[in-house]
Amino acid sequence: MKKTIRVLSILLSIIMVFILIPQKSYLEEGEKSITILFTHDMHDQFYPFEIEEDGEIKTLGGYARLYSAINKEREKDSNLLIVDGGDFSMGTLFQTIFSSHSPGLRLMGQMGYDVVTFGNHEFDFRAEGLADSLKAAKDSGDNLPQIVASNISFPVDDNGELTPSLTKLKNSMEHYGVKDYTVIEHNGIKIGIFGLMGIEADSNAPMSEVEFTDQIQAAKDIVQILKDEEKVELIVCLSHSGTWEDKSKSEDEILAKEVPDIDIIISGHTHTSHYEPIIVGDTIIGSSGRNGDNLGVLNIIQDENKNWKVNDYRLEPIDDSLAINDETSQTIEYYKGIVQEEYLNRFNMVFDEVLANTPFNFTPYGVLGVEHDEDILGNLISDSYIFAVKEAEGEDYEPIAASVVPSGTIRGSFVEGYITVSDVFNVSSLGIGPDKVSGYPLISVYLTGKELKTVAEVDASITPIMSVAQLYTSGLNFTFNPNRLIFNKVTDVYLEKEDGSREEIKDDELYRVVAGLYSAQMLSIVGDKSFGLLSIVPKTKEGLPITDYEAQIIYDEGHEIKEWLAIAEYLKSFDTEDGIPQVPKYYSEKQGRKIVDYNPNLFARLRNPNKIALAVYSIILIISVLIILLVRFIIKRKKRVKERVE
Repeated sequence: MKKTIRVLSILLSIIMVFILIPQKSYLEEGEKSITILFTHDMHDQFYPFEIEEDGEIKTLGGYARLYSAINKEREKDSNLLIVDGGDFSMGTLFQTIFSSHSPGLRLMGQMGYDVVTFGNHEFDFRAEGLADSLKAAKDSGDNLPQIVASNISFPVDDNGELTPSLTKLKNSMEHYGVKDYTVIEHNGIKIGIFGLMGIEADSNAPMSEVEFTDQIQAAKDIVQILKDEEKVELIVCLSHSGTWEDKSKSEDEILAKEVPDIDIIISGHTHTSHYEPIIVGDTIIGSSGRNGDNLGVLNIIQDENKNWKVNDYRLEPIDDSLAINDETSQTIEYYKGIVQEEYLNRFNMVFDEVLANTPFNFTPYGVLGVEHDEDILGNLISDSYIFAVKEAEGEDYEPIAASVVPSGTIRGSFVEGYITVSDVFNVSSLGIGPDKVSGYPLISVYLTGKELKTVAEVDASITPIMSVAQLYTSGLNFTFNPNRLIFNKVTDVYLEKEDGSREEIKDDELYRVVAGLYSAQMLSIVGDKSFGLLSIVPKTKEGLPITDYEAQIIYDEGHEIKEWLAIAEYLKSFDTEDGIPQVPKYYSEKQGRKIVDYNPNLFARLRNPNKIALAVYSIILIISVLIILLVRFIIKRKKRVKERVE
């Protein structure tokens, strides 16, 4: 009995020792772990924004709430890493002080971001604008994130020298401390981080002046340095390239396959929300959405083979369940005051000024352009361009045949209720004019009737290849059949006069067209996108090809008519109710400007072929005849051989 009691006492003592001595977890016994918080494509969305989703208005985003979400994660793990995949700027009124005050970088520094990279929109104000922004950020003395840009290069002119603007940008990048890569340590893990600009993103920065080298080769070079020279344990790529449903075009998935030693890719540019990570080999790809609507959270652990595995991956929504961080909120209000003083005062506009009320929702941003069809917001914007030019030119107004708005330049939308100055700017926020003031200006060009018809064909045929090329028009109406041969999809095209009557287009006549500066410049690349089969050459009133688009800018009382300003003035022109302009019901419905005819009938597919279709049909016919002749020749030859044998 005593022996039994003694054995039990020993066992109880052993159990108590195990209970009282802290036990190491699996990770603490040799496995390593790190938490990475990530964002991308935040586009200066400092304030929360409203979206319509499934018939419900939701409020998302806002840096003051984003910072609260970051701090919640810090409470769980104080030694986490925070990164951003580019396009942190350009999208709201705060972009107007990008060059002078660099609010985006400074706010990210305040929130504790460790490393960020450039997106294509950081180059919207050209090389000089980015140079000024980097200098303003550095000279502020604020805490700032490290910037990595691994495949950026500076082309020289014929004399082997940099242009003054590129020299300025290069100097500013050195002043700020931009690097090809950086190595930092968190949780005892040596981490190498680098940043890339992808092919498609590069094509969206036509005024950047810099060049971006092949991102695959750049990644291979940097990864080799990080592994062999820096001896890092974890490699993170901040890639402004994106993922696509079409795997053959999904740049970051291709990157993961080509450079398998990258452990993590934070994938920006395509505004994608991946609620589960994409795993390619051993590479983890994460995307958190756009405009700061989510905070990406990724916790990884290292297995016995030194490979990193996902332990936790989630997108934390930034919504009104989160508290507003007072420090961040105060900083935003400070920048808001600067925006008012330095930008809006010149247009006699106020940041939160109500311009109109809409009794209905417009097409939500993110859905806009998905369907190949007419759009009510596109109608409103294209109409506003013509209105603004009329108002500016007054008695000297020369009739405009059509205005054109590509879906890719529309960056927001309107929901039911009041529409403010800030809301309007967000809808059409891109670019800068030669006045170095934020916002693309409107320009006037001339196209032949034949080219106007080509504009319709561009929408019909190129949109399925490149969705941002979908066009919304005022004055130009057309019908197309998606089932017809490419570059021959349009079956009816005409001009609609102000009184609603139809005007047939004359091929050789010149017609005045209004568009944004960027949009008009992009018209000239139609030939490339159509394999040389379509051509649009914007011209002067005299019919000469335009060589300087900035010379065609339309002014009102000495200032450029900005795209967003045209929309604002148009909204203010509507009939009022209780002193507030009301968006007409007219804009709640489609107007037959673009009709999609899905008729699958063979006659509908083949009737009225244009020159391109006739050429294709002729080639098909010739090939068919040749095949028939070849088959007949083979049959006859076999028959002769058979007869000889017999």
